[in-house]
Amino acid sequence: MLPLAVTMGEPAGIGGEITLKAWLGRGDSIPAFYLIDDLDRIAGLARRLGWPVPVRPIAAPEEASAVFASALPVVPIGSTPRGSPGDPDPADAPAVLGAIETGVRHVLSRRAAAIVTNPIHKDSLYRAGFQYPGHTEYLASLAGVAEAPVMMLVCPVLRVVPVTIHLALRQAILALRPSAIVHAGRVTAAALGRDFGVVAPTLAIAGLNPHAGEGGGLGCEEIEIIEPAIAELRAAGVDALGPLAADTMFHAEARRSYDAALCMYHDQALIPLKTIDFHGGVNVTLGLPFVRTSPDHGTAFAIAGRGVARAESLIAALRLGADMAAKRAVAH
Repeated sequence: MLPLAVTMGEPAGIGGEITLKAWLGRGDSIPAFYLIDDLDRIAGLARRLGWPVPVRPIAAPEEASAVFASALPVVPIGSTPRGSPGDPDPADAPAVLGAIETGVRHVLSRRAAAIVTNPIHKDSLYRAGFQYPGHTEYLASLAGVAEAPVMMLVCPVLRVVPVTIHLALRQAILALRPSAIVHAGRVTAAALGRDFGVVAPTLAIAGLNPHAGEGGGLGCEEIEIIEPAIAELRAAGVDALGPLAADTMFHAEARRSYDAALCMYHDQALIPLKTIDFHGGVNVTLGLPFVRTSPDHGTAFAIAGRGVARAESLIAALRLGADMAAKRAVAH
């Protein structure tokens, strides 16, 4: 199997050290990967932390698998980051974005199985002139995808998709449309079959209001927005349940009745998943022509450079990325 491309992420964050930890745990069924980063930065970080991680530059992704058993393969980015642990520098934005662009080129040219992105610091990128809301939209632009991609959060017992993402709650409610729910549902159903091996997936569609609106007594969004979207999904052949009361659809018995939950706003999706598996959740972007996964956490500046950051989410992202890529290869 092709190796996975791992991007450097924000160099002042924990991306480097969790990548080093993932390599140290490589004997535990972690797929081969290479890091797109500055060689001196990652080697220096390993030395400062006292971790026995040999770092070896590679000229192409094809060299990674042969190197991986004995050293961390690194595709050099060609510049030295200025930020230090916990102290980001907007001048690093070209390197951060360049690593992402390199990874996308590698997956699009089928030289890497999937791209796994370490966390970025959006404020630093914005101050450097970055024009995209975040990773997801930037990846879609690089891939030339016209339709909006869909964000899914995954842990072993739950998959959730927020229909609206990084919006204030008031704005999320105003932005909710049947078309957005239908788009998220269709992309999710297709991805469950292609990338997760789920035959005839079932989607649980959350209501927006308490008790899913109580027939209009606690809000009309279910009647006016969500129910028409569910009807359209069913007409398109998607098995969609709902609208369901969000306070009762995430316990263990309820989760067994569906393959993914579509939620109406960010926290409605992320609170249950992070409660169930805070350290092991994975962010997946659906609707791209390649597999992209990411740890479900941020840069963690407060602990960066101390060697205490937990790597479970990155390791889960690596494993899921490899598994999705293998399933997608079989589907093609």
